[in-house]
Amino acid sequence: MEPRPVKIYDVLRYARGASPVEMVLDGYLNYHFLTSSPDLRRPKLMLERGINAAAAVSAPDGPRRPVIAIRSSPWKAGHASNPWHDEFDLDHGHVRYYGDHKPTTVGLPGATAGNRALLEAWSLHAGTSKRERSLAPPLLLFRSSTVNQGGRSIVKGHVEFCGVAIIERLEHVVQRDPASGRSFPNIVLDLAVLDLAEAGDTIDLRWIDDRRNETLTVTQTARHAPASWNVWVAQGRASIPRVRRRVVSSRVKTTEEQLPVAGSAEERLLEELYAFFDGRKHAFEMLASRVAAQVLGGSGAVYRDGWLTRAGGDGGVDFVGRLDLGSPTSNTPLIVLGQAKCVTPRSSIGPDQVARVVARLRRGWIGVFVTTGVFSRQAQIEIIDDQYPLVLINGRTLVEQVVRMAAADHDNDLGALLLAAAGEYETAVTHRRPEEILFG
Repeated sequence: MEPRPVKIYDVLRYARGASPVEMVLDGYLNYHFLTSSPDLRRPKLMLERGINAAAAVSAPDGPRRPVIAIRSSPWKAGHASNPWHDEFDLDHGHVRYYGDHKPTTVGLPGATAGNRALLEAWSLHAGTSKRERSLAPPLLLFRSSTVNQGGRSIVKGHVEFCGVAIIERLEHVVQRDPASGRSFPNIVLDLAVLDLAEAGDTIDLRWIDDRRNETLTVTQTARHAPASWNVWVAQGRASIPRVRRRVVSSRVKTTEEQLPVAGSAEERLLEELYAFFDGRKHAFEMLASRVAAQVLGGSGAVYRDGWLTRAGGDGGVDFVGRLDLGSPTSNTPLIVLGQAKCVTPRSSIGPDQVARVVARLRRGWIGVFVTTGVFSRQAQIEIIDDQYPLVLINGRTLVEQVVRMAAADHDNDLGALLLAAAGEYETAVTHRRPEEILFG
């Protein structure tokens, strides 16, 4: 069975009665080709309503609902058929979606088939066991799309894929129909759109085929599932911040991007740096402070060396510096707090370690974290997403800066540079408070 990937923001042709064996229809990917199982005896996964639940299957390990397809129609918002406004914030992995109870619906919010399916799904999405979460139907998100054909805007027959989501929260609400003024009950869901960055923002719809296959156990259906889905199934609600889609993911560096090219001279140099400072990690702080000075000073600002803090009681700060922005006659000084970690090159610095530095920063201060290793994906996301004033210097950048320093000050003699950094450590250590650098 060949992979059938679909990418977030792909526009698909959704035509009633379209053949599920044609990949492209009218110049667009054919929705029915992507979502139909190779076993054509299974019913199509339709998008005729806002909430479209696939029929439950009786699998060897028990019944399960394979998937729920959600379709939002922004161009209908405010009309009698859809008097509410769904909110799609895909950049931050959040969708607020209203159920299909309408002003004319009789009964409680669970009276409609769509709301009933979502309420049943919520009981599994909120489950506390791995088993419950594995049975929870993933939500495939679509919204109606307007396309231009021959100079005309076509508002029907096309949908945009918006990702796969889990239910983070469900509330019962009372809404008001803008046309009649009548109030009616409904449900509203906060959906966490899953991060698909590892797969290039795509999912392989063979995953949905497997979930619809009554011969497979729910464990077997996970073979084509997104990595973020499997993490959520295993870890539950606590993992949502880590598996939620973030547009900043495009700015996050992989492990490979943070390390020298394998087999290169720079990789060997990084290993030498680690080996030299492994038994004298406090001395690494001296080298880290110099590298930080070179990186920050390279921005056009003036960096002024400060001092190193005493080992054991630094509270997340290993060195202090000052960055003067502006001209000599008109400038402002920023206090720089630095952290240095000499770890094996492929070791990862996590968000908790980064948070120790951030916690020490005050208004007008910036941080810098220097390591021989790499920064975890989650650590980078939190820094970018929360806009922390923290500069990250990974193993690759460290090597690049050390090579420059050795060429400029030690005639390309790396050994002399390292010995100088280690020898100057003791004289650079002090108990002074960071604020004192403003008066130095």
